Parts: sequence; structure tokens; C-alpha cells
Amino acid sequence: MGFEEEYQAFMNAHLQARKGERLRRLQEGHNQAEMLFLKEVWWPSFYHFRYLHPEYEINDFKDGTRYLDFAYIRPAIRICLEVDGYGPHLKNISRWQFSDSLERQNQLVIDGWTVIRFSYDQVKDKPRRCQQIVQQVIGRWLGDELDLTSLSFSEKEVIRLAIRKGEDISPIELEKYLNLSDKTVKKVLSQLVDKKMLIPASGIKRIRSYRLGDQVKHPI
Repeated sequence: MGFEEEYQAFMNAHLQARKGERLRRLQEGHNQAEMLFLKEVWWPSFYHFRYLHPEYEINDFKDGTRYLDFAYIRPAIRICLEVDGYGPHLKNISRWQFSDSLERQNQLVIDGWTVIRFSYDQVKDKPRRCQQIVQQVIGRWLGDELDLTSLSFSEKEVIRLAIRKGEDISPIELEKYLNLSDKTVKKVLSQLVDKKMLIPASGIKRIRSYRLGDQVKHPI
């Protein structure tokens, strides 16, 4: 499925699972900026919404409740993703509100969250740069424990993409991702298969997709 279908399924699943204030917050708090982030940044980076939670509720350091635009949560990983608009409410923010916002972010870091913030203009005008930042942050968490020192740059990027996606990868997808020719991609994939980093997932004479091999020790 494409973005529109996956996005609707993603939102419907979260809407159906919520009640009361959590439901109201998702209905009213998830707007154009958040949808644009999913469409222009998240989807082109991963092509799925697994482990991602919109308008995620957390306990406030002042014993209240606050909501994160998005939370990416896996075992030992908690990443807060925020999209900040620039409008009258921000230009007119009080000194107290500004300090409170900084304190909120500091508390998230203390509580073990990695906090990534984008402006609406960054998401709209420089989506590729935002994609790179998100990929680097999540790839760092998921690839830190892998010994990739013996691999070439292209081989490392293939493995990191496979880890980030969490599903099979195709040669055509890699051609676009690495901006390499079909012949070069096939060579890289063949080398990774020989090193038992990847194994064929579909196809016999002509392999259509690959998945991570047992040689890759997944950190989570």
C-alpha cells in the first residue's frame, strides 16, 4: 500500500485504541504539520509506521500530562519527534512559557528520551535533510552494536537500511536509495550474501528481495 492507505490505517488504529482526553488530543492535536512530517519525512525514510505513536501521552515533571507530537518506542529506545510551527502563539510566547518549554525538553532527556525537533518550514522546504537526520538517529540506535568495520560504505548503507526498515529490501529500492547502477547494486548484494549479512528472501533465478542474515546480530 501507498502512503495514503497506510496513513489512514495508522491513524484509525490509534483512534480506535483511545478514549477520553487521549482521543480528543489525537483528534485535535494531529494537524497539517504532523501529517506533512509523516508524508514528507517519515514515510520516504521507512515506508511503514511501526513503533510510531502520534500525540503520545507522558507524565509531566509537574505531575501533569503532556503530549509528544510523535514517539518512536522500541525496547531500550525512546525517541521524541516534535514539529514546531512558527505562528502568532509562538511569537507571543511569554518568558515563563519559553522557560517551561526548555524545562520540559530537559526533563525528557533526563528521563531517557532522545529529543529531535524540526520546524514546520524545515519539514516543508527541506524534507530530505529532515529524512537524513531521522535516519541517522534511528540508525545509530539500531546499528551501534553491529561490527560493520569490515564492510564498504555501500555495504554498510545497505545493512543500515535493512535494519531501519525491519523488513525485506529490494534491488530496485537500493538503486534509488544509493543512487547506484543495477550492476553495482547486484555486486554489493552478492558480496553481502557471501558474508552472510544478507540472505535471499524471494525469487530463485532472479532474486527480488533480501533480508538480514544470521551474521547480523540485531541489537534489540
